[in-house]
Amino acid sequence: MSVLVLGVSHKTAPVDVLERLALDGDGVTKLIADVLAGEHVTEAAALATCNRLEVYADVARFHGSVEEISRLLLDRATDADGAKLLKHVYVHYDDGAVSHLFQVASGLDSMVVGEGQILGQVRESLRVGQEMGSVGPALNSLFQQALRVGKRVHAETDIDRAAPSLVTAALDRAVTHVGPVSGKHVVVIGAGAMASLAISTVSRLGAADITVVNRSASNADRLASEYAARSVGLSALTQQVGPADIVISCTGASGVVLTRDQLAAARTDRSQPVAVLDLALPHDVEKSAADLPGVRLIGLRTLAEELRDSDAAREVGDVRQIVAQEVASFVAARHQASVTPTVVALRTMATGVVDAEIERLMSRLPDLDPVAREEVIWAIRRVADKLLHQPTVRVKELANETGAVTYAEALAELFALDPEAVEAVTRADGLP
Repeated sequence: MSVLVLGVSHKTAPVDVLERLALDGDGVTKLIADVLAGEHVTEAAALATCNRLEVYADVARFHGSVEEISRLLLDRATDADGAKLLKHVYVHYDDGAVSHLFQVASGLDSMVVGEGQILGQVRESLRVGQEMGSVGPALNSLFQQALRVGKRVHAETDIDRAAPSLVTAALDRAVTHVGPVSGKHVVVIGAGAMASLAISTVSRLGAADITVVNRSASNADRLASEYAARSVGLSALTQQVGPADIVISCTGASGVVLTRDQLAAARTDRSQPVAVLDLALPHDVEKSAADLPGVRLIGLRTLAEELRDSDAAREVGDVRQIVAQEVASFVAARHQASVTPTVVALRTMATGVVDAEIERLMSRLPDLDPVAREEVIWAIRRVADKLLHQPTVRVKELANETGAVTYAEALAELFALDPEAVEAVTRADGLP
């Protein structure tokens, strides 16, 4: 079995394409279930963020799986011909899939290079897969290692200092329009992970007044209570955005939450500048709101264009080195694991032959002196171990070279190993 990744991200598609593929929680679980039902898929997980949608699957066949998963992925596209979106889909397979996920978890593939929020998103992807039962030994070990790699990157490099969060990057652009966040009136629409990050960031920067607006009152109350903010229902949105200096919208809604007309009606004082940060996918704020006097609309498209040459993008040398080391180590361990069942089966077969021969010999020499008996048994076992040592060591060395499975198969063929015995070891060890 091999890991396959198919996805669309900010690197391969514009924001309007990503918006058509945006999924809520139910949409993600439905996608995973559909992928897992595929003929060639044994495990599946999905990573859905504001700038990517990726499917990870452990598959028995490459071509059949690519066709099936591509169709399922593109079927999610709204208001568009899925076939036209195919050019934006990327594919990574086997070792390439390992490298890709490690880069994603390290922040190398993020819109804001090096940002740490992706680690939580990868962890959530694994959690959902585990709860659904769609993640087995192969994807579990891959995702667990990716999380460890991401943590190592942030612990051993300075990428944290160079990399802002998406919220911080957007606020950096907002201050050029409304001035420093300190002392400002901020309205945050939404109560999810991005909203929590937004509130914690503006609170740290000294915002004087923070209001959380959300459809669910309980979620808004919970989040607001953590930062001594106020919370209101979505019905009060127009009233709240009127006096705001900064509006940050990051809901999971499928349609527009804040329209141009709502914003225009709310802004009775048209001379007061307001920065509207739309960090949702699909977008929360009607795009024509940017044409209103005094309004600066900052969306994901703008951020994507402006962040390509960020300081973090120039501070990734050490991160890439760590990722390369971790990929090589993981791939080597996985390749060696692929020949382990054959080696175990070979030694098990040899042990059985030796035991049978010792029993036969001892039955023919019942009067053999006990000391001599032990010497004979030891000698037979030692000869068998010496004969098996070189083949087993060599096949593990060759596991990291092209054709590792072929060497294992040749070993099984030469020694007439029972295929069922090899398969039994694979199942027992949970090997991919």
